[in-house]
Amino acid sequence: MNAICGERRTRFEALVPRALFCALILVLASAAEAAKSPAQPDLGPNVLVFDPSMPAAVIQEQIDRVYAIQQHSEFGTARYALLFLPGEYHIDVPVGFYKQVLGLGATPDAVHITGNVHSDASLPHNNATCTFWRAAEGFSVTPTGGIMQWAVSQAVPFRRMHVRGNIVLHQKGGWASGGWMSDTVVDGNVGAGPQQQWISRNSEWGSWTGANWNMVFVGVPHPPAGEWPSPPFTKVERTPIVREKPFLEVDAKGNWNVRVPCFRRDSIGITWHRGSTPGKTSPLAHFYIARPDIDSAATINAQLARGKDLLFTPGIYDLSEPIRVTRPDTVVMGLGFASVHPTQGTAAMTTADADGIEIAGLLFDAGPVQSPVLLEIGPEGSHGDHTRNPITLHDVFFRVGGAGVGSTEGNLRINSNDTIVDHTWIWRADHGAEVGWTKNLSANGLVVNGNHVTIYGLFVEHHQQFQVQWNGNGGRTYFYQSEIPYDPPDQASYTSAPGTNGWASYKVGDNVTDHEAWGLGIYSVFRHPDVVLSRAIEVPQKPGVRFHHMITVALDDKGEISNVIDDKGGPTSLGPHRVTPKVAEFP
Repeated sequence: MNAICGERRTRFEALVPRALFCALILVLASAAEAAKSPAQPDLGPNVLVFDPSMPAAVIQEQIDRVYAIQQHSEFGTARYALLFLPGEYHIDVPVGFYKQVLGLGATPDAVHITGNVHSDASLPHNNATCTFWRAAEGFSVTPTGGIMQWAVSQAVPFRRMHVRGNIVLHQKGGWASGGWMSDTVVDGNVGAGPQQQWISRNSEWGSWTGANWNMVFVGVPHPPAGEWPSPPFTKVERTPIVREKPFLEVDAKGNWNVRVPCFRRDSIGITWHRGSTPGKTSPLAHFYIARPDIDSAATINAQLARGKDLLFTPGIYDLSEPIRVTRPDTVVMGLGFASVHPTQGTAAMTTADADGIEIAGLLFDAGPVQSPVLLEIGPEGSHGDHTRNPITLHDVFFRVGGAGVGSTEGNLRINSNDTIVDHTWIWRADHGAEVGWTKNLSANGLVVNGNHVTIYGLFVEHHQQFQVQWNGNGGRTYFYQSEIPYDPPDQASYTSAPGTNGWASYKVGDNVTDHEAWGLGIYSVFRHPDVVLSRAIEVPQKPGVRFHHMITVALDDKGEISNVIDDKGGPTSLGPHRVTPKVAEFP
């Protein structure tokens, strides 16, 4: 710059003071330099992007500010994503409701946090049974004291993580009710403690301790020792078909991209042993970045029709019509538990019967006018073959009531063949606002009409008829957790057929000839007397319909589940005593 300033003055230079001229040259040069670096995308006010060059105190202040909003906000409206660029950080990260913490490196080890990253019980007495809707993805942690606390229940993804120490899945021995771990390494011990149920897919650890009702391990190279029913471990050696969740990454040049992992068959262990997860990279510029304060279903659909992929920034999107995903290989992603909320009695989102569509990281929240369904995969009558490039859903969550008025006939309906679901919680609220048998209406959580649908981590609770109704052939479920509804007021209101009390939680259609499921836990919490359920699982008696490792539990003093599967297993009550019936194999 000095050389430039020292050259012979031009006519322009003669018109301005020398100092001002040099300052202008410096500004122009800085602007030119900045233009060479990719600009950080505008992800809205509720996405915080951290750089390792920022002072730790500045980062901590912003994290603490968000946690003060989200710590107790079980049914609040705020949504946040905390994004960490590659590098080293020395901070404490408490993870509250509707808060997603993401590393932006190609591998989890590219972002390293030394300190605490923790999820704490949201109820008194270390009770984490309502610790929902939060996520940690794509970074490594060296926990203070050597132990990371991750006390969680439903709708809490733990993906592409590296814990350089131990982790516990509870808070000081308090109750917790289920969770998810995938594509993760824990160098030390995973302490399940009193966790009621858990699924680990394609993860690795030094050791695992603890068991309760239903623990499932799929594609885990070193699962814990022991066999069902004591301890209640269900182990499937290989993950038959899966595609990991798409994720944001920022490369060494500062380019923002989305990594879309490859489809894998018969896999064991994590994807990133050799570096970046295999897959394709798509520039974030190929995505339309939606904002809840700006966009409607119409503006989003217009961008999808132009061929854009879609990224929802955190917030609540009120929709007067469905979002329509029609193009093969479209990627739809949400940050910070972005929530889609139909307001006019329509679906929130529908897809074509097209190859390779991926939907990830969204909360579907039923609206005040009853919808026919919240998310429909493929139209009714879909028949395409997607074996080579399946439609995949990752971390899609559903809620009917709790945060406000909500009603739907069904939540997730899958019509397309070969669809993969990689973690879902489909919840009719049992607490919160506008909750009651005649208020937050929802007949079914999941209806599967497509053939060869595979689901990992299926959590479905409290709907008023079948929680799951599976009509397609060739279906597979790896881990199922379900509470049947708490609130049937009497048996007459909760009867599916003459002589049958209630509606089975997991129903396989009478015409299905091929279906298989591993690791199922079904629980009752009846609030009114003299209400019972005849059977937790109802299936046709056919050789190709097979179930492995089932348990039922009555969690209150009223009613019972009379059998585990069809007429097998026996009741959860024997006189004044509660028991936990188990069935190892069916038939």
